[in-house]
Amino acid sequence: MQVPRFEPFRALRYSATAVGLDDVIAPPYDVLSERDVDDLAASHPHNIVHVDVPRERDGERRYERAASELRSWIDRSIMVLDPEPSFTLYRMRFTDATGAARDIVGVLGGLEVVDEGAGGVLPHERTTPKASTDRLDLTRATECNLSPVWGLSLSAGLTAVLAEPGEPMGAVTVDGVEHVVERVTATDRVAAIAAAVGADDVLIADGHHRYGISRTYRDEVRTTTGSTDTPAELTLTFVSELVAEQLSVEAIHRLYRGLTYERLRDVLSSAFEFEPAGTPAAATLAEMVRRGALCLVGPDGLGTWLTPRPGVFDHVRALDGAWLEHVLGDEADLDVTYQHGLDEAVAATTEGRADAAVLIRPVSVAEIERTAREGVLMPPKSTFFTPKLRTGFVVRPLDH
Repeated sequence: MQVPRFEPFRALRYSATAVGLDDVIAPPYDVLSERDVDDLAASHPHNIVHVDVPRERDGERRYERAASELRSWIDRSIMVLDPEPSFTLYRMRFTDATGAARDIVGVLGGLEVVDEGAGGVLPHERTTPKASTDRLDLTRATECNLSPVWGLSLSAGLTAVLAEPGEPMGAVTVDGVEHVVERVTATDRVAAIAAAVGADDVLIADGHHRYGISRTYRDEVRTTTGSTDTPAELTLTFVSELVAEQLSVEAIHRLYRGLTYERLRDVLSSAFEFEPAGTPAAATLAEMVRRGALCLVGPDGLGTWLTPRPGVFDHVRALDGAWLEHVLGDEADLDVTYQHGLDEAVAATTEGRADAAVLIRPVSVAEIERTAREGVLMPPKSTFFTPKLRTGFVVRPLDH
């Protein structure tokens, strides 16, 4: 059985004497709008977005400017390199959308970059194509991993290994979520963490594209150096245990264009029974779970329960996304996009940005583990893990 290497590294961190973490930590690049980036950049000259989010409007040399900015921070000790390799414990404490208290603990380290299909590090859903080389160009310019991949370890007991606090390195509270980071350098504990993560497969929860870019970058470094023993062999990853008590998994709803709302209803009627659902609201999501139903939303903003007809999906994996693919897969003119958030999905239909939306239910942690163990990929955008990891607590240099 192939298992992944997971190693400590000399982390690049913001200096506590130079800046406050509240001023410089940011959400991941792929959830930020242009306005979000503008606001964060204006909030502090050393906010991580100045490096992590080069924008088209900044011109052709935006990646070189980002790298120059990072080097300037290092030269002025705004960011400093740890004197020795370490792991960083990362805790998130929050109340989820159902009102349940959650306490996630994971560890930031360097996870092995493996070839596609080699095992050890597994995708959990099919990915949508991304033509942009933004992350690759940024990695080349900065020679750093800036935003972590989120990996779920199938190794039972990892949470217990991470329970003991490490050296406090800072904390921020944003939107009701407390993010806490702690450094671990003790040789015996570093070895225990590496062994625990390396005992079983790691499933990529968030950051499939970043992990794929790391594979491309690794191959470029191998070609340039002729070596398979450089920091590019691993990539910055937050690894937590795949346990239901910790994880908050939300749905990513489907938006459809290309077919009229009436035509879409006709196609769906072959597999689902319809019943009026009224105006979708927060309670709709809980009712979907209770009913075992999806919810179709039309241009008028009103919902229709989609209850599976008996026997239609007997040979289809019990995932709402898979059911929709099964029913709609032959519709060549249908274009599907993805939207997290009920209000946002409904607004897309009422504002004419989509012909219809289908609200789907979250995937259970048990189903995530089952598909991983069976080597099956879920449909694209099946899961939305919350809260999102913040960027800037730790940067992983690729030139040390």
